Amino acid sequence: MAKPPKKSPKKPAAKSATKKAKKSIKRVPGRPPKNAAIARPDTDAMLGLYEEMLLIRRFEEKAGQLYGMGMIGGFCHLYIGQEAIVVGMQSIAKEGDSVITSYRDHGHMLACGMSADGVMAELTGRRDGYSKGKGGSMHMFSRDKNFYGGHGIVAAQVPIGLGLAFAHQYKEDGGVALTYFGDGAINQGQVYESFNMAALWNLPLVFIIENNQYGMGTSVSRAAAGRALADRGKAYGIPGMQVDGMNVLTVREAGAEAMAYCRAGKGPYILEMQTYRYRGHSMSDPAKYRTREEVDAMRKQRDPIDTLRELLASEGVENDKIKTIDAEVKAVVSKAADFAQASPEPDPAELWTDILIEGRAS
Repeated sequence: MAKPPKKSPKKPAAKSATKKAKKSIKRVPGRPPKNAAIARPDTDAMLGLYEEMLLIRRFEEKAGQLYGMGMIGGFCHLYIGQEAIVVGMQSIAKEGDSVITSYRDHGHMLACGMSADGVMAELTGRRDGYSKGKGGSMHMFSRDKNFYGGHGIVAAQVPIGLGLAFAHQYKEDGGVALTYFGDGAINQGQVYESFNMAALWNLPLVFIIENNQYGMGTSVSRAAAGRALADRGKAYGIPGMQVDGMNVLTVREAGAEAMAYCRAGKGPYILEMQTYRYRGHSMSDPAKYRTREEVDAMRKQRDPIDTLRELLASEGVENDKIKTIDAEVKAVVSKAADFAQASPEPDPAELWTDILIEGRAS
């Protein structure tokens, strides 16, 4: 994880980047938001953000490769293109905050500090995986890292995130529940039930909509009436923001404001992260509903990793430093793949563990 940013004199390029980030944030009417100043990351902290995003990118590329080799079974949804969102949010989260997300979850696990070895082992169904090889891609958890899944049913994690927020409020531990879901889940009824209860009880919950423009193969423009998903909480008095989810610094700015609002006891907040996934909905999706030119244009013009790399170069970071980080990340991912393949498969007896049985058969 990136170290807490240190205060440092702002350089001309830094000011430009900060102004650009703020222009990429659009507030949607609701209850008045509380502005929260956040120190811009210094060069070392930005290198940390770069490394984390690159780790997710390379990990997902390797996962896709192993899936193609038949070493990962079941469903597998990759996070490639969306790395700035979870890395930016986790870089300003506090110890004790909880995270819950959908089935596109590998990046969230890594950003929460779960080991690449354990995540890859679970993907390949091995004994040393986070769920002992029984959960696979969509069902991994880590209580130690306050990561509560990985959920395979669309929007099912949202009311559970509501429960996590209630737990933070009940315990008075100062924590915030970061609840991620996609544009494909925004029209689910349980999302609005969660909006209502979160607002009614002033729960510390940030609803994070990862709007990657496509719910499976359906464009959001064909599935969601109204283009600002961030304003879906207006009826409940929940403030929202549309955010450039392809820029990690922009994500940090918006996330800091949302979390400060929640920690102040003012209730929930909605962040619509406008992003883009480069791969299909899952590994079985050829993504023929969009053109190659559309994907290539997004990669060339708005890639979150390239954008940060260019900013680092403008701040004087030498290319050799970037190459060193690239090599280190590649080594971590390669080690994770080797670890997963060397890990034994679960003992068949594991089928009978971690199961709640109520009552006793007669």
